[in-house]
Amino acid sequence: MVKLKERLYTTRGDIMLTERLTGPYRHPKQMLGTQEYDGHLSIHDDEMADKLGFAGAPIEGPTHFSQFAPLLEQALGPEVFARGCISAHYQNMVFEGDEVRAFVEPSDTPGVLRIGAEKKDGTPVLTGTASLGPDYGQTELDRRRAKLQPSEQLVLLSDLTVGQQGAGNPESARMAFDQHMGALYPFSLAQKLEKITEPHPWYTVDGAKTSPWARPIIPWEMISVLTQYTSDQAKFRARGPAVGLFAAQEIKLLKGPLFVDHPYLLEREILALSESRRTESNWILTRVFDGEDRSLVAEVILNSATLKDSYANYAADAAALGKAL
Repeated sequence: MVKLKERLYTTRGDIMLTERLTGPYRHPKQMLGTQEYDGHLSIHDDEMADKLGFAGAPIEGPTHFSQFAPLLEQALGPEVFARGCISAHYQNMVFEGDEVRAFVEPSDTPGVLRIGAEKKDGTPVLTGTASLGPDYGQTELDRRRAKLQPSEQLVLLSDLTVGQQGAGNPESARMAFDQHMGALYPFSLAQKLEKITEPHPWYTVDGAKTSPWARPIIPWEMISVLTQYTSDQAKFRARGPAVGLFAAQEIKLLKGPLFVDHPYLLEREILALSESRRTESNWILTRVFDGEDRSLVAEVILNSATLKDSYANYAADAAALGKAL
């Protein structure tokens, strides 16, 4: 456990953190080895990762969000589960057997903490920000999106446009303990809780009785699953088959935690499209509405990057579109 040396927040929510808080090393577990989409296995499959030239099948980035929960609860208080924001850019892949620790430290921006995770050998895993609403400050993804340069010609994402709305809006979503989350996430919340790096009593039925809400809440990393397992309904199609990965992600809680076995409605919108030397990326905002009173309760931004080399017809399609390689 992290030991606090001083009070870290005031009654007004002003962050008073003056030194880095560091969590213990953990061994994140691979749970996406059999993930499927577009009729093929994902980069989380060992054979697919090897074909693409990676050292192994990476563990999904949001898995590491759980390691920030105890640090942020101590730095910001339990309200972080109700109106906290984690915004992160993924830097290096983590493989089964790697040891990872998270840390939280002061920043130069009032009201915003810097967060990071690293392997035992010092390799950075992610970098980002954490903050508490209603004024979340400039987040890591805010900063990165502001620097994006539009591509002259996308290939994999040529059929998508900024501002495009999800075809399935609103999508119905729910996460019960024993609910299998489908081909994209071939496990249940109960199975995840058996392997989660940082258990918390509020994630369970019995433990939640002591929480401010008296009902189980969905862990940070599983909010990503809740907002992604129906994403195929949006029909934001890339050319393929091609393999993608998460490049950056932001989870912002606006009105209380997200609860286990509660109905939600999801609306998606493309915020930005971009590319790098190896990838083409979309930045998708998912707004989460309470399924009962229709209030906006959370927003999730996901930057997904699709690998150009994983699409066999990339060069031919680029030529047809007039893109110079």
